[in-house]
Amino acid sequence: MTTLDHWGGTSRHVDLDGAPVHYVDFGGDGPPMVLVHGLGGSHLNWCLLAPHLVDRYRVLAVDLAGFGLTHPEGRATTVPANARLLERFLAEVVGEPAVLVGNSMGGMVAILHAARRPASVTALALLDPAVPLALGARLDPQVAAAFAMYAVPGVGQWFLAKSRAGVSTRRQVKRVLNLVCANAKSVPEEMVLASMSLLEQRAEIPGLDEAFLTAARSVVWTGATRRRYYAAMSKVRVPVYLMAGDKDRLVPVASAREAARRNPSWRFDVLEGVGHVPQLEVPELVATRIKEWLAAGSLTG
Repeated sequence: MTTLDHWGGTSRHVDLDGAPVHYVDFGGDGPPMVLVHGLGGSHLNWCLLAPHLVDRYRVLAVDLAGFGLTHPEGRATTVPANARLLERFLAEVVGEPAVLVGNSMGGMVAILHAARRPASVTALALLDPAVPLALGARLDPQVAAAFAMYAVPGVGQWFLAKSRAGVSTRRQVKRVLNLVCANAKSVPEEMVLASMSLLEQRAEIPGLDEAFLTAARSVVWTGATRRRYYAAMSKVRVPVYLMAGDKDRLVPVASAREAARRNPSWRFDVLEGVGHVPQLEVPELVATRIKEWLAAGSLTG
């Protein structure tokens, strides 16, 4: 167990199905809230948001299989596999129905879980979740090129290795932030340093590239099976709040609008000048909106 004093949380591991899963318990008073990160992310993605939530909720941030400090350990890292991991985490660690907050792939995982196990979820907040590409929407060229590389066996591994070769950990972190943020300068230096430290911790762990590529391909496949994924969304019976940054380069805001159109009971807000990770760019705004929505009862979505 490692105390993360700066972020106000405690790092823990729990054995689920014979392998350790890492999470951070930020403490707090009130009902449980579980934060689920996106592709390539970790518990660190929530360290700026969590302090603004603990006044009303007990906040936990889980690392999905293959990410953060939850090492692959021979486990599948697909979206369905991580939805099952989330199910076990909620049952064995949380032990009662929780608010789920999911970003990117984590939003996709949370949607699939809520559709399948509605009794374990009280409400669902989605921050730029991975959703099907809307008809007519265009992917950012850099994002499209990267995912095209990820899709090809052998090429994906080469691409990831090449992207790291001779590149400092600081540059690697900055490159990701420039992609996912509308304004990467809004992310504080301590978050950059923490991300660098995590990259260095993970550098010698075997199987991480394959875990990432498997997850990336699964996100694309799940989003491409539009009818099945939209059907899962329609089965979510708890209140849903969907937020989307209008500068998101990974999930076009048009795609979020389409998901909201198909689910008119959901609350939907577009965040102006914000990219793919609003919890890092505008954490206070995100926390305020989520808390106000939940305090109002979120009875109408």
